[in-house]
Amino acid sequence: MANNVTVKTLEVRKDKWAETRVLEEPLSTDLGDNEVLLRVDRFALTANNISYAGAGDLLGYWGFFSAEDGWGRIPAMGWADVIATAHPDVAVGERVWGFFPFSTHLKILAGNVRADQFQDVSAHRMEYAPVYARFDRASANPIYDIDREDHDSLLRGLFMTSWLVEDFMHTNGSFGASSCLITSASSKTSIALAHCVKNRGEMRTVGLTSPGNVAFCESLGYYDTVLTYDAIASLDASEPVVIVDMAGSATVLSDVHHHYGDNMKHSCQIGATHYEEMGPVDNLPGAKPEFFFAPSHIQTRSADLGAEQLMINMGTDYVAFRAASDSWLTMQHGYGAEAVERTYQAVLAGTADAKSGQVVSMWQPE
Repeated sequence: MANNVTVKTLEVRKDKWAETRVLEEPLSTDLGDNEVLLRVDRFALTANNISYAGAGDLLGYWGFFSAEDGWGRIPAMGWADVIATAHPDVAVGERVWGFFPFSTHLKILAGNVRADQFQDVSAHRMEYAPVYARFDRASANPIYDIDREDHDSLLRGLFMTSWLVEDFMHTNGSFGASSCLITSASSKTSIALAHCVKNRGEMRTVGLTSPGNVAFCESLGYYDTVLTYDAIASLDASEPVVIVDMAGSATVLSDVHHHYGDNMKHSCQIGATHYEEMGPVDNLPGAKPEFFFAPSHIQTRSADLGAEQLMINMGTDYVAFRAASDSWLTMQHGYGAEAVERTYQAVLAGTADAKSGQVVSMWQPE
């Protein structure tokens, strides 16, 4: 008779993200060849997770973790421990960082095992970019710091996205733009992008945000200008610009495109922090909005620089950003399914404090 653990998972309706449910299901601890059972310790909840839901069908995020029709498991970045293994090169007790569902456990089929990482090579993961199925081993990570695990849950994945966006702009000569407009400027992905653009020094940074977040965004020192969404018309329309849209608001994107016209040189879509304002963005003046797919740029730049050098460059910049976040980021923790659901709803509604980092666990403290 199989031995089981009870897995607790928070799911969301794929067509109505505010509707959630908690499932409790048995999961066999009897493992087939190369299977590994992970105990999900904790994970971060940010506007990035809402973006994963927004691009769930387009970019495949709903497919990472299977769920009943109509329901979805949003990926989150965090930490887990190996509690059972049938792979000869993966040991019980290993600590790993990667994508997880809002859950207590995850069973994977380990493959492509290296000293620094392994991947989930389950059949349903094979159609997605390998980076999304990767688990980094803490013991072999040169930037691992046990006191920075919460920062890595919150910032590492989104920083990688932002770093790659900025690098993509750089390799394309900033598309001839002199300024980079960044919507949802108080979101952590936007802050990371502003940090990267500011460090490069090729473009000015213009943050667009809601009135309540203007002072916070200005205090960061990463934005040259911070404006509210209703002040878009005050920007100099004769200046060539690019936009990186983290908000996903069709209205905001339309306003910016119509304001700049042909001076909108590139329109990069990343997020959906204003998910309730999403809509069609076709036939706008200027550059056609395009979703940024990070794995494609990783492949391009790995070919240019070598994969190892690319990771070194990104990791060096991330460590600097991680340290700098101490000046503005405060950690908040939540434990148990109710706390995870409450935090998720706050992030979804945009009511979570921009200065706070939400790190949660489906486990109650012992």
